[in-house]
Amino acid sequence: MYKNLAAALAAACLFSPAFSQAKDAAPVALKEPLKIAFVYVTPITPAGWVHQHELGRQAVQAALGDKVKTTYVENVPEGADAERVIRDLAQQGNKLIFTPSFGYMEPTLRVAKDFPDVKFESITGYKTAPNVAVANARYYEGRYLSGIAAGRMTKTNVAGYVAGFPIPEVLQGINAFTLGMRSVNPKAVVKVIWLNSWFDPPRERDAAMTLFNQGADVIAFHTGSNAVMAAAQERGKLAVAYHSDMRAVAPDAQIVAVTHQWGAYYTARARAVLNGTWKSGNVWGGVKEGMIRMEGFGAKVPKAVRSEVLAREKDIASGKLKPFAGPIEDNEGHLVLARGQALSDEQILNMNFLVSGVQGKIAK
Repeated sequence: MYKNLAAALAAACLFSPAFSQAKDAAPVALKEPLKIAFVYVTPITPAGWVHQHELGRQAVQAALGDKVKTTYVENVPEGADAERVIRDLAQQGNKLIFTPSFGYMEPTLRVAKDFPDVKFESITGYKTAPNVAVANARYYEGRYLSGIAAGRMTKTNVAGYVAGFPIPEVLQGINAFTLGMRSVNPKAVVKVIWLNSWFDPPRERDAAMTLFNQGADVIAFHTGSNAVMAAAQERGKLAVAYHSDMRAVAPDAQIVAVTHQWGAYYTARARAVLNGTWKSGNVWGGVKEGMIRMEGFGAKVPKAVRSEVLAREKDIASGKLKPFAGPIEDNEGHLVLARGQALSDEQILNMNFLVSGVQGKIAK
């Protein structure tokens, strides 16, 4: 999620959707537990981006027991501080280091050059090295599915979207959510407020309130706190949770949660280091790989809507449903994709437009 704007717009890469490990490396002889470190860009909170990665760390520890010793450093800003922390963790003897923030990519690469015997996992990065792998998830698949739920639940036909930065990943989410809504409710429109920030709970709340005042009765977001969910609960509106199930703060507002699941991937990569099969590579997994999940349906969601969303989830997993299938027009009336075609991974990773139905422009 967390991305340096200029760097994110400058380049993207293609990912292979598999967790397979190479078979050509010699096992690592370890007398002590494998030391694994995680670097978090915000404090650990009860829900959100960092929370999901912390659950991933806990899953590694639970699965591998005394074979590993995991630790983390939280609230590490992107940039010079990140490089200092990552370097310190390598010097402390950690042999596998996960850095789940796009702004950690360059610091990770710099440290990796000086520690060739340490394995690094750059989450949401796109540059690899012999000892640096990258991984990301197809968040847009969950966005499309949540749009179906929102399209069925709205009464005003207006949804709101609180967005961080106008990078491809966020544009994918806005567009997929809108396409999902309009697949079941062609009258639906989505109003977007850009924050140019990932984590600013007061402004996230204010943006949600503004969207509610503009007629939105359901809201989604791509920011780092649960402030939007809390605002929806306060106003008696509906909301789609992101990263985590957020019913704890929005028991009446939440219609569904798009959750990120990192435990299986992190555990597989740790096992690969333990048995000597770790190899640098690219992973871009989604619903099919279990990295994105629809869960936490709210009590207000009819059974028929739940069933519809879960059925479409299976269609995405099987490849029957592609969220970015034509015809697609942008919100300025230009044809982006003809009927019968689907956007390639490269086109999705470099997305730079808003689809028809989104009100507003891409922030500068």
